[in-house]
Parts: sequence; structure tokens; C-alpha cells
Amino acid sequence: MAYSLIPPRNKRSKFAHRKRWKRKKVRLLSALVTAGFIFFILSLISSAVVFGYFAREVPSPDKLTSRNVEQSSKIYSRDGTLLYNVHGDQNRTLVTLDKIPKNLINATIAIEDQNFYKHKGFDYQGYVRSIRDFILGRRVTGASTLTQQLVKNALLTPERTVTRKIKEFILSVQIEQRFTKDQILQIYLNEIPYGGTAWGAEAAANQYFNKQVKELSLTESAILAGFPQRPSVYSPFGPDPEAYIDRTTSVLRRMKEDGYITQEEEEKAVKGLPKVKFASFGEGITAPHFALYVKQILEKKYGEKLVQEGGLQVTTTLDLKLQTMAQKVVKEEIKKNGKALLMSNGAVVIQDTKTGEILALVGSKDYFAKDIQGKFNVPVLGLRQPGSALKPFNYLTGFKKGYTPATMFLDVSTDFGGGYKPGNYDDRFHGPQSIRNSLGNSYNIPAVKMLGVNGVSEMISTLKDFGISTLNDPNQYGLSLTLGGGAIKMLELNNAYATLGNLGKKVEPISILKVTDASGKIIEEFDREEFIKSDGKQVVTSEHAYLIANILADRTAKYAAYGTYWADRLNFRSDIAVKTGTSELKIDNWAFGTTPSYTVGVWVGNNDNTPMHPSISSGVTGAAPIWRVVIENTMKGKEIENFKRPAGIVSMKVDAVTGQKALKGAKTKTELFTRWQPAPENSMMVKKRICKPSGLLANESCEKAGKAIDKVYFVLTDPYISLFQPGKKQCKPCPPTKVDTKIYTTSVVASLKATITSPADGAIVGKNFDISATAIGPDAITKVEFYVGGSAIPDSVDNVAPYTASFIDVDEGDYEIKVIVYDTEGKTDEDTIDIEVVDGAGAPLDTNPMSDNRILQIVALEN
Repeated sequence: MAYSLIPPRNKRSKFAHRKRWKRKKVRLLSALVTAGFIFFILSLISSAVVFGYFAREVPSPDKLTSRNVEQSSKIYSRDGTLLYNVHGDQNRTLVTLDKIPKNLINATIAIEDQNFYKHKGFDYQGYVRSIRDFILGRRVTGASTLTQQLVKNALLTPERTVTRKIKEFILSVQIEQRFTKDQILQIYLNEIPYGGTAWGAEAAANQYFNKQVKELSLTESAILAGFPQRPSVYSPFGPDPEAYIDRTTSVLRRMKEDGYITQEEEEKAVKGLPKVKFASFGEGITAPHFALYVKQILEKKYGEKLVQEGGLQVTTTLDLKLQTMAQKVVKEEIKKNGKALLMSNGAVVIQDTKTGEILALVGSKDYFAKDIQGKFNVPVLGLRQPGSALKPFNYLTGFKKGYTPATMFLDVSTDFGGGYKPGNYDDRFHGPQSIRNSLGNSYNIPAVKMLGVNGVSEMISTLKDFGISTLNDPNQYGLSLTLGGGAIKMLELNNAYATLGNLGKKVEPISILKVTDASGKIIEEFDREEFIKSDGKQVVTSEHAYLIANILADRTAKYAAYGTYWADRLNFRSDIAVKTGTSELKIDNWAFGTTPSYTVGVWVGNNDNTPMHPSISSGVTGAAPIWRVVIENTMKGKEIENFKRPAGIVSMKVDAVTGQKALKGAKTKTELFTRWQPAPENSMMVKKRICKPSGLLANESCEKAGKAIDKVYFVLTDPYISLFQPGKKQCKPCPPTKVDTKIYTTSVVASLKATITSPADGAIVGKNFDISATAIGPDAITKVEFYVGGSAIPDSVDNVAPYTASFIDVDEGDYEIKVIVYDTEGKTDEDTIDIEVVDGAGAPLDTNPMSDNRILQIVALEN
């Protein structure tokens, strides 16, 4: 049997099929490889084209560091404590990465970009994870890296377009090539928005926790790290104040999963989340009235844009300890006494007397109090009537015109024209008063007379020299200006007192010590020591300023009106010159005190100008108690530094009543003067030749009988009367104008006789009354003594006829009045009467006691 060499058909077909399929696979694979290669080449070409096209339109990565980043300006107290972040739409403060706590860095990476240190700006795994979560129905998290988020916030707009995503990708790659990871992270943490106006970690730490970022705890860091994804949702200031808890719990879990914290740390932090204390939104400002005042000054100097966006570093004059103390005192005192006195608000200013630096400025009892419009800054913005607090500058104007602390004004009822007849606080008149007593006791009539003599325009000129800017047109004010009839700003008046305490060397309200720009370059700086050493502007002579300060520091000059308790409370140290003031209707109440070191001003009242209590509110019940506590705390531990007496100040003995040069035998007192303005010659002592028995002008018969003597009378007047009411003088007794017509002989009177001629026995008199007596005898009368109620009256001795004494403010009741006369032979005689003192009976006197405020003796002198 023959074997064919051709295989059977079915076997040959199987091998042929396999061979054909193999050839097809090779051809297919070759086609795929070719197509893939072509696709790859085309992708590279198209990617290059797209990259090149969009790369031309994207900003340079260098702009991350070269652009002008909007930064908030910082206002600090003098010890470096942050008071206020000044910013525009973005509150940002740049900090270096080493100032940011590791917990915040780790929390941010864990929740936002766990592969941050692995990828090159674009996280493929993140996109895959997002697609997976979407397919599985899980919550889709963002796939953007920290670098991409930085690009979106810092260099691109937040629009959601393919074009923007391409640009974002390109820039992210470029940035990763240009900067290190730490550099990128630092820029990110300074750029990312955390909600509200807080941009960057430092601003966020301040806004949410009132801390610097370096002070944040683990929990606080985790909270902040969760905000950037959805700040408006997770912020505790948003619609759901507790939304941050779940978000922060997720952040802490991721930190634990990534090995940044332990499970114990996670659990502890999660447990404490509900107890976290956030700063009150909008209240992250210390000393708000002062800080906003400084901000206003900065914006006026440098413009709003630089202040809000330029990153200025501002060191102010504020002493935070004094500020805190003053704020506390105001708040407590208003709470304690406000209801009774019907006062709802108060303000305090403390300045350095030598430089004008504002050490504390309390604008109200509480900046955030809505019931009193607490945000209104009373010292800076408020126009209030200062009451008697303006009087020192009125008398200072008088000193410039030649008047002195000894100059006497008659405190008597006076019509200044147009029916203007002011009274005194105690509704009494006090007779002849020196400027020292008038200013010390804050009597109104002498002050109005002084202004009448000075002229309103002259006083306004003095106030302008001292920095008062609100009193401009003299035609708008009358003589009531010295009593507070014009509105001023508290800060300006306190500064005027500081200038006074600086003995006339002008100071300005300095609030800024140093300003630097964002790079640390000094823009302005105040040199305290240099200012003190400089000559400065002397707005008034140091001698005149010293005289006013000396009066205001004289507690004894306040005793009559304030009483010894409050006079000693106000002037509790010898280096304090203090003045109170109350405006008309008791709307405003003040106390200003200056020392060589500090000047303190206090205001109390109501912002809406509602009057305080008409009876119990006063200069010593409203502002003075606050002032006393504030200045006592301010000066605690400081040595007494009395006002330095200028070389041009001299002391002289003057007549106790007139303040002019004393004549022989007159009652005197010692007063201060400038060398070029000594006490004037005594023009109020009128010498007359009288007949002693009658008190009339002596005639020839009286002279021959040896009964004529020289007698000096007080004929009282003051500068106002001399200028506007010439001829209207006051005397008691007045010099006689009639000549005695009696014929006198040398006959001898049989015996010594004393007789009370007025009032009549049994008379009813007022609390102010006169007693007159006669005394005759064979020998000369040496003295006459007056007794009331059995007690000798000090200084009520007279030795010249007519014999008189006057009494002021005697208590109601029945009294025995006795007069005892003495002659040269030692003989005596007396006369007595009974009277009843009733308040309202008789007419008040216009004279004032110079001794104990009860008895008036007009001293008569004879040669």
C-alpha cells in the first residue's frame, strides 16, 4: 500500500487556520502599536500645543512672592500687646512657617492633601479616589492639591471652567518646580481664606480665638484646618454654630490615621470640642475707643488703602495696665452710683504731662453697651459743656493782663446786663474774695467779672493757644463762657490741663510712638526724651502757669466751698492741681487734675444730654470719686514731684482784704506774684480826719478839743466795678462826707458809759446783722469788745468810733448781745440786749468774713 505524502484534508486545514490567525494577530498588534505610537505622538504634540497656548495666558509663578499682598495693619499698645487688626476686605498677617504650629500644618495636610509631600502639584490618586467615591455613592471630596488651591486663591479667579482648570494645572506644575514644598505650604497658610475677613492662619487665629497662630492648641489647630473647605458652613459664627464639631472630628480622625497624633490625643480633643471658647465675633479689639481713634489718625495721614492693606506696624502710647484700670473704675463707679445720681456713662483720659502721650482713653463705660450708645467716643467726638473747668484759663488770661492771685473781686449780686445775674453754687454771696479764693472755691461772680475785664475774645485766644479748637467765634458767646457756656472736646481740654501742668510748654495729644511699613522700615517715630529736652512752644509764661497750678493745688483755698473732707480728698498730694466743673442743668460733670507727671480728666453724664440728679449730683459726687481712684492708682508708687517754682516767682505780704500793699497795722497774708507784676499800691484805703465822738469829718472845734483823729476806711472796689461801674463802691463803714457841726469843749465826762444803739433790745434780726455801740467817758477809750451768747467773738475788737461789728450766717435762736468798753485808766462798762435770730429776717450783707466765715470785721486804722 502506498502512502500519500499529502496530509489528510482536515489535519492540513487545522494547521493552516492557526498560521493565518497568528499572522492576523501580528498584523493587529502591529497596527495597535502603530496607532498607539501615533496617538502618543499626537497627544504629546496636542498637549504641548495646549500647554504652550495656555501657558502664555497664565501669570508667572513668581507673582506668589513678588506681588503686593494685601496685609492688615497692626495697632499695638506701648508694651507690644495687639490692640486691633486694621484691614479691608481681607484681614491678613503674613507669618513664616516656623511661627505656625506643627499641629495646624499636619491637620491641614491630613484633611486637604495627604500626598502633599509626594506629588508634583497634581494628585492623580486624588482624582481616581474622587471618581471611585462618585461611582460608589460616597461623599465626593475635592481632588485639588494644596498647590492647586493656592493657585486658585492667589493667582486665578475661582470660576469653574475647563479653561481655568487647565491654567490651574499648568501653574501648579510650574510652582512645584519653582518652590520647595515648605515654601508652598507657607504661602498657602498665609493666603487661604478661613471665613469672614480672615485670610491666612494668623488672621484666623486672631478672629476665632483672639490669639496669635503660634499659641493655638491641637484642638484649635484642627478646627481652623477644617474651615477652608466651606468657611461659611463650618464657622461658629455661621448659621449652625456647632457645625465645626463634626468637621473637626473628621480632621482629628485623619490626623490619627496619618500618624500625626495618637488615638488618646484624638479622643481627648474630640471630647473637648463642645467646650471650645471662641472669641466674640467683632469683639477682638482691645481699648476699642483708643484703637479706632489711632486708626482714624493713621488714615488721615497715610490714606485708607495703605492702612487697611499695607501691613503697617503701629506702636501706640497706650499703657494697657492704666487703660484696664481706668475702664474698670468707670464701669464699677457708674454701676454703683449711676442709678442714684441719674448718670449712665463716664469717660477717662490719662496723659503724660511732659509729652502729651495718651496713656489711657476710656470712651464710655462699655464700648459694646447698646443702652448708652457705647461706641460713641466721648473724649474724642463729644462736644460737651465744661462748666467751671474753664475758669483756670479765664484767670490765666487775667494774669497775662497784669492781675494776680491776690487781686480782689467782690462776690456780690451783680447784673451784668440783659438780666444776666448768675449766682453761686451754694446760692450765697461771699463778699471780697481774692482770685486764689475765687478760683479755689469756684465762685461764679468773680469769674464772670474776670471775663468781663478780659473780654471773651481774649479768653478764646488763650484757649486756642492751649489747643481748644471748638470755640471759634467770640460773637457766639457771652460772659457765661467762663462758667462753661461753650462746647469743647474732653481730650482737648485734658490736653490743655496737661499744658498747664507742663508750666505752659505746649503738648499735643500724642497717640503714636512708632510706625513701620510691612518691610520694617520706620515711617515715623516719636522720641520722648528728645521732646522733653527741646525748647518747645511756650504758650504762656511758666510763671503765670505756675500761679494757676499753685492755686489749684492749694487745698486750703477750697475749704470754704468743698469742705475740708473733699478738698483734702481732691488735693491728697501736694503735687496735684485739680479743678471740678458742672455744666448748667447738671448735664455734664467733670474733674481735671494735673501733676508734673500725669494729667487725668474724667467726665460723667448721659450721652443723650439728660440732666443728672438736680440735688445730689455735684462736682464731688459724680466725676470726682472716679478721678480720685484713677489718679491715685496712676500715681501709686511714684515719688511726689512738685511743680518747679520758676525764678520769676516772688512772695509778698499784702493786705488781707484788698490784696494790695498792706499799710501799717493792717491784717496781712502772704501771696505769690511774678517779679514784674508785684502787688499794687493800696487804693482802697481811704484816710480821713474825723471827729472821734461823732465819726464825722473833724471841724475846728473838734481839733482844738483834741478829739480829732486820722482814720483809714476800706472803700472796696474791684477791676470790673472800676471798668464798668465806676463810683459803685462798697464800704462798711464808709468814710464820712459831712463835717461835724458840734462845738466841743474840754469838759470832762463824769463816768465811763457803754450803750448798744442798734439793734433795739428784743429785736428780731436775720442771720446776717450789724451791731453798733457808743462809748464815752472822762478818759480815752482803748477798745470795745463784742460778745454773742456769752462767748467772746474773735477779732471783734474796735477802738475807733463809731464802734460796729457785723455778723454773717448766725444760727437761728435767742442770743444775748454784750458790749464791753475799756479806757486808759483800766475802767470798764458794759451794755447788754436780747435778740432773736430768724432766717429770712433783715437784709443780707454783701460783705464776707475774712476770719472764720461767721464774723466780719472791717479793720480801722488810726495814726
